[in-house]
Amino acid sequence: METPTLEVRNLVKHYADVEAVKGISFAIRPGTCFGLLGPNGAGKTTTIEVVEGILPETSGEILYKGTPRGESFTREAGIQLQNTELPMYLTVEETLDTFRNLYTRRAGREALIAACRLEEILKRDNRKISGGQKQRLLLAMALANDPDLIFLDEPTTGLDPQARRHLWEIVDTLKKEGKTVVLTTHYMDEAQTLCDEIAIMDHGRIIAMGETDALLAAHCKGSSILLPGTTREESFAALSTPWFRLPDGRISIQTEDTNRSLNELVAMGIDLSGIVVMPQTLEDLFLKLTGNALRT
Repeated sequence: METPTLEVRNLVKHYADVEAVKGISFAIRPGTCFGLLGPNGAGKTTTIEVVEGILPETSGEILYKGTPRGESFTREAGIQLQNTELPMYLTVEETLDTFRNLYTRRAGREALIAACRLEEILKRDNRKISGGQKQRLLLAMALANDPDLIFLDEPTTGLDPQARRHLWEIVDTLKKEGKTVVLTTHYMDEAQTLCDEIAIMDHGRIIAMGETDALLAAHCKGSSILLPGTTREESFAALSTPWFRLPDGRISIQTEDTNRSLNELVAMGIDLSGIVVMPQTLEDLFLKLTGNALRT
C-alpha cells in the first residue's frame, strides 16, 4: 500500500475555552488534491494551521511521508496563506527572488514566472499590485522551493473567472507532476473540479469524507430545484423536502422525486417563473450535510 504524503491521526486542538478540532483523522495519497471544506467556525482553518506547523496541536499525530513532521516537511512543503504581508519596498521580482533564496532546492525562476503569469508586473512595487496579482505572486512564492506538498488556502479569492481557470490548470499540472495539494476554498465548482477527495468539517469534526464522485453518488441521488430569491421563505413551510437559501439569494430545493416536488410547489401556489432543475452538485451535498451554504 502506498504511503500517504500526509496523514493526520486523531488530531485535537483546544483553545482556552473552545475545542476547535475534535479528534479528526485523514490521509492524503501522493499526486492528489485533497479538499478541506466547512462553514465558518467549522475548524478547518485551525486544522490547516496545525498541520502546517503554524499552531501546535493539543494531541494527535501528523505524519509526512510516513514519519513525524521534521526537517524534510519544512523543506518540501509550500504554503500559500490566505493573507500574507509581503516585505516592504521590494518589487515583485525581488520578492520572488528573496523567497527562492531561502531554499537550497528551488523551482526554476523563469518557469515560476511563466506559470504564475508574473511577467508584466515583475518591476512593480509589491504594494502596488491588484488583489488578483498578489494572489499569483503568493502562489509563486509557495512554489519557490519546488515543493512535494502544497497548501493552498482559498487561492482564487479575488481572481476573475479567467484567472481562476488558469490556477486550476496549475493545480492540474502539479498533480500530473506527482505533487500533493491540500486545498481550502469557498467555491464549490472549484472543489468539484480540482479535488480527488474531500473532507467536510462541521463543529470541529469530519462529517463526510471520500472521493468526490462517490460522496455525491451516496448523498445526492436526486435533483436540485432552484427558484429566484424573490420567493418568500414562509411559502415553503409545507414542503416535504429540504430547502435552503443560497448565498446569491436563490432558493434551493433538494429532492429525489422531482415530479412530486414540482406538483407540491404548484399546489402551494409558488410562482415557478425562472425555475431551474439540475442534477445535484457538491454545493447541494454541503448544504444537505451542514445546513449551511459554504459562505454562510
